[in-house]
Amino acid sequence: MIVSKNKGKRILVIDDEKHIAEAIKLNLKMQGHEVVIGVNGLEGLNWWREFAPELVIVDLMMPEIDGIGVITEIRKRDLKLPILVISAKDQVKEKIKCLSLGVDDYLSKPFDLDEFLLRVDRLLTRSEWSLNEKKSVTVDVPINEMESFTFGSNTIDFKNLKATSAAGQFDLTLQEIKILKIFIENPNMPLTREEILEKALGYDRGVTTRTLDNFLVRFRKYFEEDPKNPKYFKSVRSVGYLFDTL
Repeated sequence: MIVSKNKGKRILVIDDEKHIAEAIKLNLKMQGHEVVIGVNGLEGLNWWREFAPELVIVDLMMPEIDGIGVITEIRKRDLKLPILVISAKDQVKEKIKCLSLGVDDYLSKPFDLDEFLLRVDRLLTRSEWSLNEKKSVTVDVPINEMESFTFGSNTIDFKNLKATSAAGQFDLTLQEIKILKIFIENPNMPLTREEILEKALGYDRGVTTRTLDNFLVRFRKYFEEDPKNPKYFKSVRSVGYLFDTL
């Protein structure tokens, strides 16, 4: 049997076939991991919120909420959590659909145990590398108490409504400052356009989601070396935007 290089990770298994889920759990526990099982999509999402897993293993065909629904919901809030699909569906179109939703790996049932454990270990190793990468920003004090904030080669001066970047120094509007604070308070978390507008500006000011898109165009012009390929202010398809600090 393969011996994992990653010990003590939290792994969530979501599969309504109890005998398969229990067998996976047993073998992962033998590798030193902590494992919980969700017997359907709804229970699996509840465990994802409560258990904070470092890897999710999910079947596609399940009651309540199917695997596609589970993956979609997770990716709305977490773009980096490793997801491994295990499924009796072996059609290319199913694999393409899962990969397009942000799945990291796909394994068809029935599968070889050693291959499964190797894929799990590879995903956990890659996740560990991501966590160990030096972050370009840190938030050590509450945003409202910060006078300035730095990410990459950019600095935001909250007190004087100014910013500096590789392009030079420029003034910021109060609205821009408020929206930037929402991003900084929620690093690496996809936010909907409506959520950003509600938290930063409020809907009573007549702003629209298109207005927010215009703010993002300006932020990329201010802070990105290549505005067409943003490193920090990223679009999340069908969701909104994300401030990437990794």
